Amino acid sequence: MRYRLICMGLVSLCWIQALSAQVTDLYHFDDTPLTDILTHPDWFKHSFLALDEDLQDAVEQEKFGIAVYFGQQRCPYCKKLMNTNFSMRDIVRYTRQHFDVIPIDIWSPEEVTTPDGQVMSQRDYAISLDANFTPSLVFYDRTGRIALRLRGYYPPYQFRAALEYVAGGHYLREPFPVYMARGDQTLRFTADDLVEEAFFEQPPYNLDRTRMPSSVPLAVFFEQGDCHACDILHTDVLQRELIRHRLSGFESIQLDIHDEMPLITPDGQVTTARHWAEKLGIFYTPSIVFFDESGKEIARLDSVTQFFRLRNVLGYVLDKGYLTEGNFLAWISHIRQMAPDF
Repeated sequence: MRYRLICMGLVSLCWIQALSAQVTDLYHFDDTPLTDILTHPDWFKHSFLALDEDLQDAVEQEKFGIAVYFGQQRCPYCKKLMNTNFSMRDIVRYTRQHFDVIPIDIWSPEEVTTPDGQVMSQRDYAISLDANFTPSLVFYDRTGRIALRLRGYYPPYQFRAALEYVAGGHYLREPFPVYMARGDQTLRFTADDLVEEAFFEQPPYNLDRTRMPSSVPLAVFFEQGDCHACDILHTDVLQRELIRHRLSGFESIQLDIHDEMPLITPDGQVTTARHWAEKLGIFYTPSIVFFDESGKEIARLDSVTQFFRLRNVLGYVLDKGYLTEGNFLAWISHIRQMAPDF
C-alpha cells in the first residue's frame, strides 16, 4: 500500500491520500458523456442568476464570496466532482461556510447578470471566462474580484487546497501554483522516474518556432516523478489506438516540472523546464500544453484528463478548429450541432 502525505504549509490542511486502489479511482474513470442528466447537490444556491445580488447576499451572511460552478448536464467530470469531492463532509462543510455555490449551464441561452452587472447568456458567460473544461469554478471575493479559476476536475486534496487558498486570502499574496508548490513538500524524484513514450522527442529541446514555423503542432507533457495521475495517463489513455494515432501528428516532448534542464521555448526564450512550468502557471501533473506551428499556445489540459476530453482537444488542434473558433467550447458546440453523437 502506498501513501503520500500532503501538508499545505501555513494552512491547517494535512491530508493522507487513500489506499492505492482508491487513489486510482480519483484519476481513472470513464469520461463517456452521461446517459442520465446530472443533478446538483441540494445545498447549491437556488439563484435567479443575478450574480451581483447573490454576491451581496453572501457578503451579508459574512461569507467570503461566491463560487460560480460551470457545468454540463451530462458531464462525467462534473459527476466525479459531485460524487467524490462533494460527498466528503469536510469539503462540503468548508465550502458552505465560506461560499454560496451557484450553478451555470455552459450551453444555456438563459440570461445571467454577472457580478459586475453585465447581462449575457450563460453560454456567453462561460466562453468569456474560458470555462472550456467542466466542471469549472470561478471564485469571486466580496468586492467582485476573481480570486481563482479552476478548470476541470481536481482530486479532493487539491480541491480543498484551492478552497483554503481563496478563503484564507492567500490569493492576495501569491499565485496559486506558487502556493501549491510551497505546500506540497513531498520528495522530488528525478526525470528517470518519468514514464517515457516512444513518440517523445529527445533532448536537447530547441522548440523555437518564431524563426521558422514547424510543419506540425507541438504537445508539451509536464510531469513529475512519483505521480500516480501521470502513471495512469501513460498506462491507459496514451495506450489507446486513436490517441496514439492523433499524437503521431504532433511533435511531443516530456518535461519534469522540477528539472533544471535548459531549453528554448516555442516563442524563442532561453529558460529551464522548471522556470517555464512556473511561467505557464503549471501546478497539476500531468498537464499537456499545445502550441501551433508558429509557437502560439492553443489549448492546455491541466486537470484530470481521460480519453474523450483528450481526443476532442487533439482534434481541435489537429483540425485547426482554433482558426475558425478561438474558443474550444464554441468549437465543440458547433461540431455537436453537425454531429450530435460527437
